[in-house]
Amino acid sequence: MLNNNSMKYLLITFFLSIGLISFKSNSETGLNQDKGLHSSWNVLLQKYVSEDGIVDYSSWNKNKDALNKYIKLLEQKSPANYWDRNDSLAYFINAYNAITVKLILDNYPVESIKEIKDPWDSVSLKLPNKEFTLNKIEHEVLRKMGDPRIHFAINCASESCPKLLNEAFVASKIPKQLEAVTSSFINDPSKNRFSRDRINLSRIFLWFSKDFGSKKERISFIQKYSEKSFNDKAKIKYQEYNWKLNE
Repeated sequence: MLNNNSMKYLLITFFLSIGLISFKSNSETGLNQDKGLHSSWNVLLQKYVSEDGIVDYSSWNKNKDALNKYIKLLEQKSPANYWDRNDSLAYFINAYNAITVKLILDNYPVESIKEIKDPWDSVSLKLPNKEFTLNKIEHEVLRKMGDPRIHFAINCASESCPKLLNEAFVASKIPKQLEAVTSSFINDPSKNRFSRDRINLSRIFLWFSKDFGSKKERISFIQKYSEKSFNDKAKIKYQEYNWKLNE
């Protein structure tokens, strides 16, 4: 198993390889995740998102400036070499979710994110060395960090998506936050249903099956969090995905 130093080295190498970070001096390290970068995003989530993940886009649409300023701050404070894995996870999960909300607000009112032209392939985050779409954040950064729980932390503004957490992800709390959102999603009967010999799963487990390993590993992952027991050889069915807006 890799120790913390080895993991940090691999992350730095990976981010450098895709032109994502540059080295900065210690004097530039005063502002990172747990020191205020995501505080304004946290305030917005608390104000406009319920504990059940329902988003009040109508009210939020009247106050888009704060969200735009937060995204601009993310662009100004891009990932640096001194960040560890949790710093990077928090940054990109929050960026993904904030950009998704902005995408909805910029096109509001809409009934579904799929009504918007190229929602996942439009450039939405401009860092010094690279421009990002939602797809690039998800597939080129978050998925490559090797933690399938990220799929339950990022939100696609739809009813069948994992709910938008009404607090910002931060480095010091993200291990517990990822555990919480994963457990919440798996045990949400509107997303997954379990009986002894049959399980109805979200299509997230189908679309990103490689991230969860083999069928046996996928079952084991779900059993770790499920509050209901089921047979290891239970028949799997994937549910239809509801793209209706999460409001």
